[in-house]
Amino acid sequence: MATELDKIERKGGKMMRQFTAAALVAMSFPQATWAQSDQDLAKQLANPIASLISVPFQFNYDHGYGQDDGNRTYVNIQPVIPVSLSKGWNLISRTILPVVWQDDVAGDSDQFGLGDAVQSLFFSPKVPTNGIIWGVGPVFLLPTGTDGALGSEKWGVGPTGVALRQSGPWTYGALANHLWSFAGEGGRSEVNATFLQPFLNYTTANATTFFLNTETTYDWKADEAAVPINLGVNQLVDLSGQKIQVGTGLRYWAVSPDDGPEGFGARINLTFLFPTG
Repeated sequence: MATELDKIERKGGKMMRQFTAAALVAMSFPQATWAQSDQDLAKQLANPIASLISVPFQFNYDHGYGQDDGNRTYVNIQPVIPVSLSKGWNLISRTILPVVWQDDVAGDSDQFGLGDAVQSLFFSPKVPTNGIIWGVGPVFLLPTGTDGALGSEKWGVGPTGVALRQSGPWTYGALANHLWSFAGEGGRSEVNATFLQPFLNYTTANATTFFLNTETTYDWKADEAAVPINLGVNQLVDLSGQKIQVGTGLRYWAVSPDDGPEGFGARINLTFLFPTG
């Protein structure tokens, strides 16, 4: 038992050191004066394709994997970078790079390292269309997994899109993508998966945002769905000129694939903001 606890402590300590280093890099960006109010900035963070540079770190924990009730802890590093293409259009780059530690998920062992990265590119008009903010473009699956149990070992590509409306304190809409694998390790299963994320956010005058969303994935090869429902709250704060959004939430697995997570999970959000221009 002591050996296992020592191993978990070493893995957790390594993950925390890597996160701390990444956070320090994020905080090293030069500070700037913000023209928007904190409430406006919080509303922009509720928009996945806002013209705002942000670097979110999303901590997640789930359990109940397989017959041994395995545990999975991962940090999604999710930089969002807008690029002005013309007077009318932006290109929004959204990256998801997971750092994963899991125990008794893939057999009677544990793994720590990077998972597969997902890179989305949204072409989005700078002015909403009839009040609708939208963007479309390609999404790519990159086999950055450092362990076969943490990644698909496949290259993938597909379409992605997002549409939302912001009315008063409310932000509501949906983001979706579909990935097909086209190359990679021949012995691994092909990727053919749909992701759908409807979301609802309410932002107060104090820059507090309450969020509700699902992050549904349907695996067409395995004919299995995963439907986690996330509910939580984020708060925008100012630390000596550095805008940071912090928050927490709970997740309930309404539908889970075979050997997938069960019951409740948890999430902690930490997002660094940087002005554009």
